[in-house]
Amino acid sequence: MSTDRLIYMPLGGAGEIGMNAYVYGYGPAGKERLIVVDLGVAFPDMDTSPGVDLIFPDIAWLAERADRLDGIFVTHAHEDHVGAVGHLWHRLRAPVHCRPFTANIATRKMEEQGAPSDKVRIAQVWPEQVKAGPFSVGFLPMSHSIPETSALVIDTPAGRIVHTGDFKLDRTPLVGDPFEPAAWEEVSKDGVLALVCDSTNVFSPHAGRSESVLGPDITALVQGAPGMVVATTFASNVARVKTLAEAGVAAGRSVVLLGRAMQRMVRAAEETGVMDDFPSTVPVEEAGSIPRENLMLIVTGSQGERRAASAQLARGKYLGLEMKEGDLFLFSSKTIPGNERGVLRIINAFSEKGVDVVDDSSGLYHVSGHANRPDLEAMHDLVKPQFVVPMHGEHRHLREHAKLAEARGRTGVLAPNGTMVELSGNAPRVVEYVETGRTYLDGSVQIGALDGVVRDRLRMALNGHVMINVLMDEQDEPLGEPWCEAMGLPTKGRSGTPLTEVIEADLDQLMGRADDDVLVDDDKLTEAIRRVVRNTANGEIGRKPEVTVVISRLTD
Repeated sequence: MSTDRLIYMPLGGAGEIGMNAYVYGYGPAGKERLIVVDLGVAFPDMDTSPGVDLIFPDIAWLAERADRLDGIFVTHAHEDHVGAVGHLWHRLRAPVHCRPFTANIATRKMEEQGAPSDKVRIAQVWPEQVKAGPFSVGFLPMSHSIPETSALVIDTPAGRIVHTGDFKLDRTPLVGDPFEPAAWEEVSKDGVLALVCDSTNVFSPHAGRSESVLGPDITALVQGAPGMVVATTFASNVARVKTLAEAGVAAGRSVVLLGRAMQRMVRAAEETGVMDDFPSTVPVEEAGSIPRENLMLIVTGSQGERRAASAQLARGKYLGLEMKEGDLFLFSSKTIPGNERGVLRIINAFSEKGVDVVDDSSGLYHVSGHANRPDLEAMHDLVKPQFVVPMHGEHRHLREHAKLAEARGRTGVLAPNGTMVELSGNAPRVVEYVETGRTYLDGSVQIGALDGVVRDRLRMALNGHVMINVLMDEQDEPLGEPWCEAMGLPTKGRSGTPLTEVIEADLDQLMGRADDDVLVDDDKLTEAIRRVVRNTANGEIGRKPEVTVVISRLTD
């Protein structure tokens, strides 16, 4: 009897939207050969990760077993699937397999981080397969909101796994691969052990719509606008960018692409041959000479990103262009949960300028790139797996998707991040829980979520900061009064006296009455000063700030 087992474990993407990373392993327990599907990022927010640039999955468990890793497989080029490849490759050092469009993006990310771009390998589509240890992995074309998205057909000695990646059932996606039921029937005809499946839209009750339905309504909106039109969407959705550009041309407008990410995605689509008929555009330098009613801008920043073109236009001029009363701004996108405040900030800023804003609430100008509940049911019926393993979603999505599978007579497996599930045999079972978390890119340095950097930053943001400088003479006596500097705090409190002066006076009293054993011991003196500062500030302004104490001692 074989002692080998087949395991599945998400390190990211199962319990949140973003930073996808899914590990598969086969072999003796604790000695499995491994592959990982996707290495993505999540994006920070000021509430939980101020100042952070990007968020990665914590791959410590995988990095410790890098000698057993036979390959990295990337399903598509969205940032939450490919964005961490360059940053994390040095810890894994395995070949990266993906299709040409994704490889174009992944290669640039490797080069930016000093990783060898020749480790990115272009994979052919199913029925071709990539051999990686005990795994044979095929890229099955699928429709999504970015070109060359693929599900993965993962053959193992224990059976076949189908990992959907992100997908929708779109037979006319305009750019990229259509959904082909016959190909899925062929893949599934001999039996599928597990369907590891996108869960993002499990709560959406209506069948998804095709990308191709949007063109007429967008064109009519652009044609009816009296002033300049600006539209934003996800930069990676080149089909939508193309639809918007075609609407602009049909309305007799000159089209300008604003934002490096959007220009880069369109260029990658053209370079890899997935799109060869994008409408002509004009450079931004020429836009100022074109009458406003004849101009359409397609810009980045659909999620309210502060540095993107949308936000900069909302704040004022951007590259010499400015929105004015009577202009139209279109969000041809869905606001990702958590980004609402940033988007509303832009909408209100445009409203103050007299700009008319149209969002996706009508359903006329955006369709989702993910399968809705009826589409998930159709996928279950098409693949007919023994087990359904929900992934790509918050915990509520995973749980609801597992319940959906159970209600339809299949075994649903709830496996959030860090849950190692053995898929061998007739019944999946949880065999281990692994500590998972997040890694932050802070400037140019990667830091752990438990390192305390972001925690300290949050404390300073919430409580303010006080720095105290104390000078001690050669006899360990105070030389003058302590000096105080406060940041992020009110200048005056209940007494009406400047806060720093009140703190300095209380510290001067402390130094005058402190025992010698405190004055000679930096640790004891620091703690005493910190206690006085926090108590004084709390009495004056009702807040206990973070305190830094600098003690300088003169020597003989």
